[in-house]
Amino acid sequence: MVEAKSIETLSVSFTAGVIAGTGLSGAGPALPLALLSLLLLPLVFRHWLIRLPSAGSVTVMALTFLLLGMFCAWNGAQPGIPLLSPLEDVAIRSADALRGLIDSIPFGQKETAPLLKALLTGDRSGLSPETVAAFRGSGASHLLALSGLHMGVIYLIFDKLSPIIGQSRTARKVRYAFILTGAGFFTLMTGAGPSIVRAFLFIAIRETLRLTGRPCRSGKVLALALLVQLVMDPGVIRSLGFQLSYLAMAGIFLLYPILEKWYPEGSPRDPFRRIWQMAALSISCQVFTGPLAWLRFHSFPTYFLLTNLLALPLTSALMGASLLTLILSVPGMCPAMLITITNGLGRLLLFVLKVIASM
Repeated sequence: MVEAKSIETLSVSFTAGVIAGTGLSGAGPALPLALLSLLLLPLVFRHWLIRLPSAGSVTVMALTFLLLGMFCAWNGAQPGIPLLSPLEDVAIRSADALRGLIDSIPFGQKETAPLLKALLTGDRSGLSPETVAAFRGSGASHLLALSGLHMGVIYLIFDKLSPIIGQSRTARKVRYAFILTGAGFFTLMTGAGPSIVRAFLFIAIRETLRLTGRPCRSGKVLALALLVQLVMDPGVIRSLGFQLSYLAMAGIFLLYPILEKWYPEGSPRDPFRRIWQMAALSISCQVFTGPLAWLRFHSFPTYFLLTNLLALPLTSALMGASLLTLILSVPGMCPAMLITITNGLGRLLLFVLKVIASM
């Protein structure tokens, strides 16, 4: 009855319902009973709904998802019992082991290990006040807050390495299982923050569509991820990290394609094209997230474009080098040169941020 392309409409309707329902958490039992009664109407009149034109059926489903979002928001606000699953316990222990492994590596600079722990586990307790000030002053605080950016960097690294296992059906299934298991475990290990969960859902949905050979349209994937995340936890809509994460992705999907086309047609290997793409990506995110950040913090990163053009590539390179360093350090096979490179990237990143912060 509803075409696949209407998933964006249903997701937006459900989100609007969750927003409306957040103010009804103190309502009595009459509210959920009324909502459930209304939600049953499409089932009662299903034979009539089947005969509706496509636009009419989408409208009915949108209203249904609006009411469903309100009910989920009310239900999610009710008191529950927090549980710690065995998998979450393993993830917490693994995060502690990862921090211990980072501390055991003989980096030449004392700030490198705390920086890696912040980027890979979200533990910022070891960062010096000078380092925190450099990130804040340069407008790079988002690099310290574990987000979809960090998950995306790790995902891209493994995605680039995955062709090594081949392109057969079995190889694709192994790749799928490996990526989803790793991404899911990283999500739990880092505390499953709203933006990390969004990134995991986006990856899981995208990889599932790729494995099954179905069309993988980014807007549809993001809408479905939004719907699933709000169904799992309607209260997350109050989280600033959740709001900024989806606003940034909206900017990437809506504004970035327009800005990217402004660059004249030419060779895809043109280095200036790559610089413009990075700038367009940064501007797209900032346009959508800037107003909300201003309302919450009354500040705006003056040099955000310069920071992202320099710090994002360095952060990606640092995370890639640090992952390789950690993997090879487990069996004691990490060469000293790789440790030196990782340490050098950390020093260079901090130097760049301190220079920008002093401007």
